[in-house]
Amino acid sequence: MKAWLDGDVLQSPHEPAIGVLDHGLVVGDGVFETVAVEQGEPFALTRHLDRLVRSAEGLGIGTPDVALLRSGVAETMAGQELEFGRVRITVTSGVGPLGSPRGSSDLTHVVVTEPCERPPAVAGIVTVPWPRNERGALAGLKTTSYAENAKMIEVARAAGASEAVMPNTQGHLCEGTGSNIMYVLDGRLVTPTLASGCLAGITRALALEWLSEEMDVEEVDAPIEVLQEASEVILVGTTRNLQAIARVDDRVLDAPGPITRQAQEIWARRQAENPDP
Repeated sequence: MKAWLDGDVLQSPHEPAIGVLDHGLVVGDGVFETVAVEQGEPFALTRHLDRLVRSAEGLGIGTPDVALLRSGVAETMAGQELEFGRVRITVTSGVGPLGSPRGSSDLTHVVVTEPCERPPAVAGIVTVPWPRNERGALAGLKTTSYAENAKMIEVARAAGASEAVMPNTQGHLCEGTGSNIMYVLDGRLVTPTLASGCLAGITRALALEWLSEEMDVEEVDAPIEVLQEASEVILVGTTRNLQAIARVDDRVLDAPGPITRQAQEIWARRQAENPDP
């Protein structure tokens, strides 16, 4: 693992580096991206950096220095043999007061890169009752305000699942704590619309683009109970890619199903063509 802060590689990722008044620490005032590393190459880095900028500007903290962050990615990857790994890019609003109002300091830019294990090919999910607010101030932004997600994923892990999936305030299926979701209903591959309040996932966007060229894929909002009717369920995310789901709450599915396998084959083929699509 290597860590970098505002242009400098740290001697150790455990080295004290960010002050106690950084607003990212004080109130979670920041944005982030997680980028998968495949065979030593960050995947879809440009798309992730573009979304980081959108999130930061949407949050109102300003525009991150993308060129500086690219150098941080390169410097933290250098010297690491990364067959598979992840890059965590974080930008906060910088030093601020002990309260919600922001200060006037420069943004804080952080990059950490580490090897990691691939998620299992098949996993389980649980649905949780706490809704994502599709009309909230942070809707559609990838911010560091993740305590709600942390609580949900711990509930999932306690139930022997790898992800928690939530509704929105209308009771419609929305997303996982760190993933988008797709499911198969009547032979069609379906995913919630962005109007549901789900994050505009990078993997989600690429999957919609690539799969729709060869499969019937739809964006539809439906009650979260649709997962109890679906013949197949897929989690979609940066390190998961397209992960087959074998259990939804107490319901067991045959996974991966035929449509999931077809989607995974298309994804693997297209992903191998270009590391920065």
